[in-house]
Amino acid sequence: MDLETQIQLLIDNAPKDGITPKLVAAIAPALSAIAQKLGHPQYYILQNLDENWILTTLSNRGNPPVEKQVIYAFPTIQDISTSYSAGLDPQVIAAPMPVTHILFQLLALEPVDSIVFFDTDGTNTQEIEIKRSDLQSLVQQVLQQNRPKGQVPPDIA
Repeated sequence: MDLETQIQLLIDNAPKDGITPKLVAAIAPALSAIAQKLGHPQYYILQNLDENWILTTLSNRGNPPVEKQVIYAFPTIQDISTSYSAGLDPQVIAAPMPVTHILFQLLALEPVDSIVFFDTDGTNTQEIEIKRSDLQSLVQQVLQQNRPKGQVPPDIA
């Protein structure tokens, strides 16, 4: 599924409250910009049987108390078995998801610091980390640029 179709699907599935579809359409350029830097239109996300994404806690080797929560995204189901023991755990499933939907979910996943996308070119695997804070900043920039001139900001005192 191409990125335009993915974005349209996000807009179509947004709550019909008069605001959310417009908001999704407004942040679409940010989602597309990041998705274009990734190598695949869909990735597999590890989930438990309740469809909650599997979090991995990473520690800083030089400073072990510093940790971050990440989610891994794999380009193919075969890549999961080579880099994660998901096949050994019957409580873990791999669900395919469009890349823009993964990025959209990342915006709201409070405990998650980033998603690590594994991209393979047949011989090498490259990890691309998308930090939630960076994505949120990009979305804020896009929203600021698209705000109509002369509109009173919602946070004005």
